[in-house]
Amino acid sequence: MEKMAISQEFWHGKKVFITGHTGFKGSWLALWLQKLGANVCGYSLPEKSIPSHWNLLNLNIRSEIADIRDSQRLEKIFREFQPEIVFHLAAQALVRASYREPVETYSTNVMGTLHVFEACRKTDSVKAIVNVTSDKCYENKEWNRGYKEEDAMGGHDPYSSSKACSEILTASYRNSYFPTQEYGIKHHTLLASCRAGNVIGGGDWAEDRLIPDIMRSVAKGSLVEIRNPRAIRPWQHLLEPLSGYLLVARRLWEGKTELATGWNFGPSSIEAISVEQVVKYVKSHWDKIDYRLATSAGAPHEASILKLDCSKAHKQLGWSPVWDVAVGFEKTVRWYREFYEYGNLLTESDISSYMKQIKPEWGAL
Repeated sequence: MEKMAISQEFWHGKKVFITGHTGFKGSWLALWLQKLGANVCGYSLPEKSIPSHWNLLNLNIRSEIADIRDSQRLEKIFREFQPEIVFHLAAQALVRASYREPVETYSTNVMGTLHVFEACRKTDSVKAIVNVTSDKCYENKEWNRGYKEEDAMGGHDPYSSSKACSEILTASYRNSYFPTQEYGIKHHTLLASCRAGNVIGGGDWAEDRLIPDIMRSVAKGSLVEIRNPRAIRPWQHLLEPLSGYLLVARRLWEGKTELATGWNFGPSSIEAISVEQVVKYVKSHWDKIDYRLATSAGAPHEASILKLDCSKAHKQLGWSPVWDVAVGFEKTVRWYREFYEYGNLLTESDISSYMKQIKPEWGAL
């Protein structure tokens, strides 16, 4: 089996549909798939942030600017494009925004996901579906151990709860319409969900996220206020979970029914670090950063500790991280420095660097 199971040989010419392609993860995934030779169609709302990573990339793919809650439009594009592999990333992805806009959060993250699954169900060409949810889908009990895929779904805030609902919906559609025991007999589609930790990387300018907040402050020459400095999260460069999504999608396309399930993708438990440690990492690579620690009194609830147990992906997929947390932060800060100081985009070179550093045995199960 070839290196990493992520190769042009497999992906070249594959018809891949990405929801949320204008977002942070989606834009990186669209570029990666284009580099691999896939035929990509993106479906998403326009990117809200200025700058916009998606707009800066200026990719030559089919880009449909529309809402996943518009089921008729979504199904029309599915009929026209006839995708083989679907990555569902479109979401209202911010915890604090979910407190302000709970109806939009649930309608997008739950009903939007339902519309995507229905479009897949009605399109015979679809062979593999990867629903990207969140590590926040677990019922958080402030454990110091990492959550495993079989742990209970839950969610204190509307965002986390909506992602738990999306996971339950995924399980229901798998059992009802894409049962693995009937694969190859009554249907030819496999469905998995993927739960990633806190991702970092260049090109993220979303509101109320730690790295974007810091980088915006540097660009403005202002002090950044750091909330919840003691909160612990499983930080990782976004290419780590994206590589996991690509691996899962390929295995589903190949008919590996036992892999149509939920998956965690994150760093090792010892690399789950506090927000304050993250800020110190970042400042060590760019001394222009100036910050102060803020009190969280009166702020909306956010979990204090969140870790993932990714042993299942290690054992059953052969997946493992390529960059440790130190490299992830170094790559992230370098991306923003190059952009703000010289106007350069390092997205493509970061993908190439990541691919070159993958160990030969990666994904070889």
